[in-house]
Amino acid sequence: MNQPVSPRRRRLLQAAAATSLLAGAGIARAQSRTIHLLVGFPPGGGTDAIARILGDALKDELGGATVLVENKPGAGGQLAAQALKAAAPDGNTLFLTHDHTISILPQVVKTPGFDPAKDFVPVAGFATFVNAFAVSGGTPAKSFNEYVAWVRSAGGGKGVVGVPAPASVPEFLVKVIGEKNKLDLVAAPYRGSAPLMADMLGNQIAAGVASIPDFIENHKSGKLRVVAVLGGARQAVMPDVPTFAELGLAGFEDVPYYGLFAPAGTPRTAIDQIAAAVAKVIARPAVHERLTAMGLTVGAMSPDQLGQRERAYTAVWTRIIKATGFVPQ
Repeated sequence: MNQPVSPRRRRLLQAAAATSLLAGAGIARAQSRTIHLLVGFPPGGGTDAIARILGDALKDELGGATVLVENKPGAGGQLAAQALKAAAPDGNTLFLTHDHTISILPQVVKTPGFDPAKDFVPVAGFATFVNAFAVSGGTPAKSFNEYVAWVRSAGGGKGVVGVPAPASVPEFLVKVIGEKNKLDLVAAPYRGSAPLMADMLGNQIAAGVASIPDFIENHKSGKLRVVAVLGGARQAVMPDVPTFAELGLAGFEDVPYYGLFAPAGTPRTAIDQIAAAVAKVIARPAVHERLTAMGLTVGAMSPDQLGQRERAYTAVWTRIIKATGFVPQ
């Protein structure tokens, strides 16, 4: 025989049912959330690989959200940056990028279509890295000095060096290297590091400047040779490779960064949630090891720390770019 339910017990059961429904709705919202992770370079390059590692790891930390890596290559990340500016500031569109698009492009392009200081907000930094100079497998040089000697003898002092984007740090580095060594070096810009790597592996171009994450796997396999790195110290993933400072080319010790940015107006609560999630996933041994193996120095930067890092790096390269006499295009 059923016992009558007291009014008090009925109210408790109703409250429990409502709580269960709300919790279920919250889980459904988390699981249905889609985060668009914009990348300004084509699939197959170092930045794309990093985005996919981070995106896969963030899914669990963000309650089972779907994280979609969206490649918008072109103009050194300019198209992806413009897409970020146009996105809704709801925390669901992020731009994973390195220094070039945020710190360099606005200084070398007259109308980039975005202003990082006004249109974006820093969300989370997760690594720094260095750029490197490499020679293709078909180039006889085994060191940077041998490359310089080879260009002088075989090329009559003229050479072509590939770079992942026009008016980039690698392009300015090629200019400084040429002036320092009295060589006529021309930077050949590509649409990202992936096509540059393809031409280097096919011996279509003798040398290139890009990030260590772009070069690391082919360097390890011997398909190309990194012969010099930027930064203030040799890199743990290639300890036998000297820095440019060791080779007599100082002034390139400040290292670039990788970070996530969101559209201006994104709520601070959303930014802090993502920043906390990034800090947690890069601390996981499996994620940390994969990123470190790519040549990154992994470490979390809060939104404020990433903003400070970006401003400091921009100031350094403002001075270098002006010193080269470059005129924005």
